[in-house]
Amino acid sequence: MNTQTSPSPQFYLTAPAPCPYLAGEMERKVFTHLVGPRAPEMNDLLTQGGFRRSQNIAYRPACESCRACVSVRIVVDEFVPSRAFKRVEAANQDLISTVFPAQPSTEQFSLFRAYLDSRHQNGGMSDMSALDYAIMVEDTHVATRVIEYRLRSPGDGLEAQPKGELIAVALSDMMSDGLSMVYSFFNPALEKRSLGTMMVLDHIRRAKALGLPHVYLGYWVRGSRKMGYKTRFQPQEHLTNRGWERFDVDAEPEA
Repeated sequence: MNTQTSPSPQFYLTAPAPCPYLAGEMERKVFTHLVGPRAPEMNDLLTQGGFRRSQNIAYRPACESCRACVSVRIVVDEFVPSRAFKRVEAANQDLISTVFPAQPSTEQFSLFRAYLDSRHQNGGMSDMSALDYAIMVEDTHVATRVIEYRLRSPGDGLEAQPKGELIAVALSDMMSDGLSMVYSFFNPALEKRSLGTMMVLDHIRRAKALGLPHVYLGYWVRGSRKMGYKTRFQPQEHLTNRGWERFDVDAEPEA
């Protein structure tokens, strides 16, 4: 009997289910497990090929009648913040961000629940428990980090652990060619801060400082309002049948 682990990943296909982004559409996904010593290498290759990571699973859409989901990545070196982005940065100058290993906390979970209850009451994650959240953060075989964003308080910068109020969190993967934003959430009551945009801008800054060319934003869904913000970060590339190509938001036809 051959007991050696297969060097190639095994792929599986989910059953059809209602699409969470486009009414009337059914979604299917192809997925594989990201485990073992080759998980970081496979995560790089699969993300560059249009997959996303959730815990120890890499997946991508495999819908039969729809191709609306498109993988998006920002071209870091050429990114120049617009006046609107500069206003977001100015509004959040009082924040301090800290990178931690992929470990959950009760404070993170409280913020996560407030975010879900405000923004995604009927979503697939709406009933997640503290244990579910811990698994989402910890169940990874790749280079995953948690970035906490807190209001700056006296003494921050002098101590390893900032003490200010936690208002945003990002779960991110470090890849050979960029940072991949796996999931992010924030205090929904602080709408004027545009914290979602702030976290993307922070990832662009971090990638540039690390000499990494891309920030991966996951899927942009053509026709979905909740995904429209992703095309604001220019220049960016979209994964097409011909590979990664530049996308010009001004050239996108109106729906």
